[in-house]
Amino acid sequence: MSTGKVYKGLSQLKKQGKSGFAVLVDPDKVSPAEMQYLAELCNDAGVDYLLMGGSLLMAHQLEVCIQRFKAESDIPVILFPGSPAQVTPYADALLYLSLISGRNPELLIGQHVASAPMVKASGLEVISTGYMIIDGGTATTVSYMSNSAPIPANKADIALCTAWAGEMQGKHIIYMDAGSGARTPISEEMIHKVSSHISLPLFTGGGIQTPEKVFANCKAGANVVVVGNAIERDPMLIRELAQATKEAASSVNKD
Repeated sequence: MSTGKVYKGLSQLKKQGKSGFAVLVDPDKVSPAEMQYLAELCNDAGVDYLLMGGSLLMAHQLEVCIQRFKAESDIPVILFPGSPAQVTPYADALLYLSLISGRNPELLIGQHVASAPMVKASGLEVISTGYMIIDGGTATTVSYMSNSAPIPANKADIALCTAWAGEMQGKHIIYMDAGSGARTPISEEMIHKVSSHISLPLFTGGGIQTPEKVFANCKAGANVVVVGNAIERDPMLIRELAQATKEAASSVNKD
């Protein structure tokens, strides 16, 4: 399957050793009416990507949220689905998640088989994603919903071998996630270990609350840093967090 515009942009970040910033929106936690304001904040801050998806999707407003956002912004919208039901052609791309850190066959291939006809018909740019859950120091929604044990936070070698396995299986990107509400974000040591030994773009997320932590993730080698919970509490953080990725890029150029 050929890749499209979104993936080409991600590949450029990896090739140039740079980082982008993504805002993660759970449609269950935001109303369609709020999407215009969010789009304005993201436009002003120079956000690179908007990720949309949630673990449950109870409010059934995914499509209208995306439409409201795209009416105000050209920022690519990427689906980050928690279930096969979270597929809509209104987005630009889909992270087709395979939970390579777990042993749950439903999340390795089962749900993909169920969703394949819908995904194929959607016309979305499909980005095959090796999804890895990392222990964030507390029980998180993603660990509970996936029924899968996370990779221990201090086992960078296991994370690297898991990422290698995903890379050799033909994944397009690797996504390491400590999960929503993580007490401890993924360590810079683990991010650097994985990023420096794979050729794929690397996403990181979970427990990232400050511009300093965004900057540290970028410097460690994350190509896209994803923040959700902190922005839900304070949307005005978007500017500071996005700026941190730009400062990291500037420091790379100086180096």
